[in-house]
Amino acid sequence: MTEIHQTAVVARGAELGSNVVVFPFAVIEDDVIIGDSTTIGSNALIAAGTRIGKHCKIHHGAVLGTVPQDLKFGNEKTTLEIGDNTTIREYCTLNRGTKNHLQTVVGGDCLLMAYVHVAHDCLIGNSVVLANAVNMAGHVTIADHVGIGGMTPIHQFVHIGQHCFIGGGYRVSKDVPPFILAAGEPLGYAGINSVGLRRRGFSNEVIDHLHKLYKILYRSNLNVSQALAQIKMEFQLTGEIKQVVDFIEASERGIIK
Repeated sequence: MTEIHQTAVVARGAELGSNVVVFPFAVIEDDVIIGDSTTIGSNALIAAGTRIGKHCKIHHGAVLGTVPQDLKFGNEKTTLEIGDNTTIREYCTLNRGTKNHLQTVVGGDCLLMAYVHVAHDCLIGNSVVLANAVNMAGHVTIADHVGIGGMTPIHQFVHIGQHCFIGGGYRVSKDVPPFILAAGEPLGYAGINSVGLRRRGFSNEVIDHLHKLYKILYRSNLNVSQALAQIKMEFQLTGEIKQVVDFIEASERGIIK
């Protein structure tokens, strides 16, 4: 049974699933959809255009689905979409999309710690962990199984590949290829995310191939084009190897050094 505290304000046009719990002084506007068994913490604001999945936990003071901080925004109808089983901690701020992409997306099984900001048109995959006060500019794309340390600013249009881990407090201004650790100022390659990959069932053979690939890319004194040519000569372009090559070839901002 859905429970709405008597001090909460829930618009008639909001759609709440079964077993939703809304805590004191929360505000839920029209054109909001909240899935089954999700909790909305006290003083949270769920603004129009927000879509929240099932079994999510929205904590005290979080602000979801508000108007983008983009001067080009023309009040077009856009959304913020959050997948199932995602936790959004205290005072996070998530804006909805603009006409560029029409939506901001946070996937399922994610954890956004306190004070995280997700700007307009960002696309966050599944099982992503953003530590306290990660601040994303617009149009950032983060793939599945990424971890980012606290106090990290991310430049607009940056892409971060799957299974990366980025250390806390470093500025992310270039694309970060898949499967790696990134640290330092300026942000650079710091090895393979071996611990994370083993935890997720990657074989030693795959991890070894990734080590060899990134040794060519980052330790051979070749430029990116030369390194890619060398990689294509030495490896079969399948599985994780192809994912890395495709990511680098598609990069518009350029990859970290």
